[in-house]
Amino acid sequence: MKKSIYIILLATAFYTVSCNKFLDIVPKTQVPQDQQFDTEQGFKDALTGVYINLKNESTYGKELSFATIENLVSSWDVTNNTVEQQLGLYNFSDSKVIDKFNLIFSQQYKTIAHINAILQQIDLKKSVLKTAGIYEIIKGECLGLRAFIHLDLMRLYGPMPQNHAIGNELAYVTEFGRNINAHISYESYKAQLLNDIKQAEELIKSVDPMLNYSMADIRNPNGYGSAFKPDDDFIAYRNMRMNYYAIKALEARANLWYGDNDKAYLAAKEIIEARNEKNAPKFQLAGGVEYTASNFMLTTEQIFGLYAYDMAKTYTNYFGNGLYRKGTSATTITNQLYGNTGTDFREATLWNLITMTNGSKYNVIKKYLTNENNVTVSTDYKQIPLLRTSEMYLILAETAPFNEGLDYFKQFRLSRNIGSTAIPQDKSGLLSEIIKEYRKEFYAEGQAFYTYKRLNVPKIQVLFAPSAALINYLLPMPTVESSN
Repeated sequence: MKKSIYIILLATAFYTVSCNKFLDIVPKTQVPQDQQFDTEQGFKDALTGVYINLKNESTYGKELSFATIENLVSSWDVTNNTVEQQLGLYNFSDSKVIDKFNLIFSQQYKTIAHINAILQQIDLKKSVLKTAGIYEIIKGECLGLRAFIHLDLMRLYGPMPQNHAIGNELAYVTEFGRNINAHISYESYKAQLLNDIKQAEELIKSVDPMLNYSMADIRNPNGYGSAFKPDDDFIAYRNMRMNYYAIKALEARANLWYGDNDKAYLAAKEIIEARNEKNAPKFQLAGGVEYTASNFMLTTEQIFGLYAYDMAKTYTNYFGNGLYRKGTSATTITNQLYGNTGTDFREATLWNLITMTNGSKYNVIKKYLTNENNVTVSTDYKQIPLLRTSEMYLILAETAPFNEGLDYFKQFRLSRNIGSTAIPQDKSGLLSEIIKEYRKEFYAEGQAFYTYKRLNVPKIQVLFAPSAALINYLLPMPTVESSN
């Protein structure tokens, strides 16, 4: 049997962290692993360490949000002979491209190892978890996060769903240690991933405050007017944890990837139909209010996101200086990306045409632009989106019967102020429009490549693809993995 050694360079220490009112989490001490799980606080600190790992620039802090994954679909202007250009050309044999994918691969499995270290101990030391529901929350979040990362490993390095006999087999790692992990079949990997999701749902559903409070309350725990007043800060800010509805959203995304459209539909529908006490929708699409308030990350519709206290630095280092840019004229964005609607909120507010000191002009996206001064809970937008309500509407538009799917698609477009544009007349036309919306909606969030790969989108539909590019959705296995 083919086997592989995963380079999961996990240090034998976990982070003890503290959270301020805005979840500004920073490591402050280190605890040896053999003592980490002797207390409930040790388990909490270890799980918080997982979320810190998720924000690493090698993955969701950069490469899998706005950098490498977006360069694969030529979201940014590039310089000749750079790694960014080679990514857009799908030159996977380039040494710098290999290094990029090695980095992502190693960090993802490192985070999985961190998760597995917690899961390895949680049943053995369940007795130290004294707070009601804390066992279910910690274990459920770990299983959900393990599935989340494994799905992205499959979506990036695995085969295309339409023909999964061609492409890499991967290991679904469920044990902590420097052990050898066997590559398993596409179907076996799928079964383990969906089993993790199922277990996570079952554990969290009975204890997650997300089911009992509005999203406004969840985002403002213990705040003025909020009904959500947790005694334990660890239970606060459920929108920035792998909560119950995030697990359902992951279930929808995973089943869509694997072609189980009926299951994807049911999971996404549960989220959209979730209601608060007064029968108001729990999850609503953002609209003009958010864009006018410069909430470009649309935090109000994030089902799960990561708090990034240094997002202003991210904008300065990568966008404000024109490093990540697209086009030298506003028409590149207004015409090519958004179709020059004249009404689309994203078209009107999401980009700046900036002038550099040398006189050059560039289009720069404002998603990572945040206000650092006089920030309150309701105006703190420093959050990296991982699962959003808009994605659930697009999943429903794709998986529902045509007329119902069209209705979900209309609702989504109305929220972006483009309701007056032409309506698709059949399923294929609808799917074509959905593909365009993934490109527009998730720019600099890393989702367009996965959509193109899942649907095997031809080059003519890959917006901004270079003329010299030979589209190839099948990445080679990273060279950091040793095989025998």
